[in-house]
Amino acid sequence: MSRLATRFEQLKSQQRKALVSYVMAGDPHPQVTVPLLHQMVEAGVDVIELGLPFSDPMADGPVIALAAERALAGGTNTLDALDMVKAFREQDQTTPVVLMGYLNPVEVIGYEKFVAYAKACGVDGVLLVDLPPEASKQFSEVLKQNEMDQIFLLAPTSTDQRIQHVVDQASGFVYYVSLKGVTGAATLDTSEAAARIAKIKTKTTVPVGVGFGISDAASAKAMGQVADAVIVGSAFVKSFATLPADEAVQQTVNKVKELRAALDELV
Repeated sequence: MSRLATRFEQLKSQQRKALVSYVMAGDPHPQVTVPLLHQMVEAGVDVIELGLPFSDPMADGPVIALAAERALAGGTNTLDALDMVKAFREQDQTTPVVLMGYLNPVEVIGYEKFVAYAKACGVDGVLLVDLPPEASKQFSEVLKQNEMDQIFLLAPTSTDQRIQHVVDQASGFVYYVSLKGVTGAATLDTSEAAARIAKIKTKTTVPVGVGFGISDAASAKAMGQVADAVIVGSAFVKSFATLPADEAVQQTVNKVKELRAALDELV
């Protein structure tokens, strides 16, 4: 059983919801990332979503786009991000790590080389924002050969046919984008998102996570009532734009504790 499947089964048996944290690899500089991941896990994160820095992050709002710029300026590339997972695995063999990024750097490296190295470093799954199921057959086959999960996105505008197509291919978990827009948007309609998630869950036994627009205890708790996982990114990343790294790390860890406590109130 994969780390993702194991973690979701453990949480289900405890009637708890997964807290998935997005961290941009190398933001604000490479030395911060691995210690930050360990501190976030200790504070209550269940699954790590590690961002691969990219110069044209079309699905990301300004908070995460600027994080990518800082990471790239600090010298972090895609292979460096995989090395960070390898370093993280030296102390943590159980927390699932999913890579989130864009297709171009992966194509430059090559599917086989990228996936094989990611597997060797301890990566459990990959979400490429701009690689839809219809175009992912070759990449999906390489992932399956390496026993890694492929995460796909669903949106508020996804049709019933589209939902079925995605859940038929998804593994690990399905990522529901809770609003029309980019990461970090502040227009989350929790009731509408809850209805959509409930609908998706009737079509699959794969866990469903929800992200985009979740930034505080109230929104996390509302989404945790219907989803299997709450995915938070910009709320963790934003402090690195304005604070010294050590202060930003502490603020991020405090935010993890806030969200973890809110989700645990649902038990």
